[in-house]
Amino acid sequence: MIGALTRLLGRLPIGLLQLLHNRNRLLAAIAGVAFADMLVFVQLGLSGSLTEAVQRQYRLFDADLLLLSAADSDGLEEGSNVPRARLYQALAHPDVADGAPLWVGRVVWNTDEGDTAALGAFALDPQHRHLLRDDLEPLFEPLTLLDTVVTDRDTRFLDMSRFDTASPDTPIPFELQGRRVQAVGTFGLGGGFAGDGGLLASEQTFFRLLPRRSSAAPSHVLLRVAPGADAERVGAELTAELGPDQVTVRPIRTAMATAAEVQLRERPTGIIFAFGVLIGVTVGIVIAYQVLATDVADHLGEYATFKAMGYPQSFFVGIILEEALILGVLGFIPGLGLAMAFYDGLAMRAGVPLFMTVDRAVVVFVGTLVACSLSGVLAMRRLAAADPADLF
Repeated sequence: MIGALTRLLGRLPIGLLQLLHNRNRLLAAIAGVAFADMLVFVQLGLSGSLTEAVQRQYRLFDADLLLLSAADSDGLEEGSNVPRARLYQALAHPDVADGAPLWVGRVVWNTDEGDTAALGAFALDPQHRHLLRDDLEPLFEPLTLLDTVVTDRDTRFLDMSRFDTASPDTPIPFELQGRRVQAVGTFGLGGGFAGDGGLLASEQTFFRLLPRRSSAAPSHVLLRVAPGADAERVGAELTAELGPDQVTVRPIRTAMATAAEVQLRERPTGIIFAFGVLIGVTVGIVIAYQVLATDVADHLGEYATFKAMGYPQSFFVGIILEEALILGVLGFIPGLGLAMAFYDGLAMRAGVPLFMTVDRAVVVFVGTLVACSLSGVLAMRRLAAADPADLF
């Protein structure tokens, strides 16, 4: 490593040699940077998990536009209902080819084993199942029968293996919301920060499970535009026609991105994660600064000699930045490993979508190098302002 750095820098890697001179301090610094990186990874991972849990609900559908209540249109499971009449008004637009009401609610499943799960129920008229994702469309066909549902095989904390054989020919009965229903298939959704899983049902079964919901007021409306039509333009026109103070019509991808952004920037959970990232970065900068400042103080005599010999300030900057970058790289590697182990453990225990991404790893790596470099610049302020004669 020393030879490689010598060839790369064109000089002896003084920064590396100074770090290796005190192995205990080096190991402590690496552990500190790794801890800070892991803390940042955890907070970013939880933020990404929150975003993924919100967005994957939108991926259940194959629609172009989503019509929501303008009062509080921040998510599929949030917001006021919209009048069913809005669907027919939207269908009158020449560039709207199809549409259907969507009901979203929350049901509680008390299992025979004494476990409880909160499920997000998504209901649609089976005749409009083409507005679902391709792999879900055939699952919706048998839901024309009352009290039939499609269960979420990824429902957390519950053993869903008994539903693996569920089909229209071999339905599996169970009790939900005090009613006897039959599972005729399974799909994958999983839990998030607001619920433990999902459920698909027809609108008639939905009303039997949640009798207080009205067929005249769906949660949202799914719309599909005519071939060649611009969904964003159609959505803006529909919002203006139906009244922006009453409804909002957004491309479904825009609605998905908006819901995730609201969760991260306006909801307490997202704000807490953001502060966690800030704390992790601060911890990393402080630890790296302490190590580098101590190293500068320990070698003031050597630096004074170089300064008296006429070495420019850039020479000292190069040494300190060399140390900072080495600390960043050596600390990032164990930090990444610890974070991935934490992701796997938490995803298994909490049942949330938590996984490492290349983009996140690159961002944290670059951020680590920048933070360590900033610490190095701060650590050499005393050296930059000192006179060689004062350093001996």
